Amino acid sequence: MRIGAYELLIILLLVLLLFGAKKLPDLAKGLGTALKEFRKASKEIDLGDEKSENDETKIT
Repeated sequence: MRIGAYELLIILLLVLLLFGAKKLPDLAKGLGTALKEFRKASKEIDLGDEKSENDETKIT
């Protein structure tokens, strides 16, 4: 099930009505910051997994 352009437009209009035009930039900034932190944490987890795999191969 995919979200089409029409559904996306309705969702954006509802968000605009709920939060108002003045709050949207703050919400977008907060969402961007949260996404950045999530990506950073997932990269750290991936790097940690790769390091532990490398350590296991050295031990064996």
